[in-house]
Amino acid sequence: MNKTDVLVKFGNRIRKLRTENGWSQEELAYKTEFHRTYIGMIERAERNISLKNIERFAKTFNISIKDLFE
Repeated sequence: MNKTDVLVKFGNRIRKLRTENGWSQEELAYKTEFHRTYIGMIERAERNISLKNIERFAKTFNISIKDLFE
């Protein structure tokens, strides 16, 4: 797996969780306190997200960090 593979998989996972919750990118941005464009960049695998931000997503979706990667 190369670096971009993991970014694509993570971005797809965030998009899936967001849509399952019925949230727009703007709503997810509000809940995570990230900018809306940052959410889009993550979903498009344009950003390499930090561990602290991964933790914030897990808390927002009320799941474990491990579950973000499944």
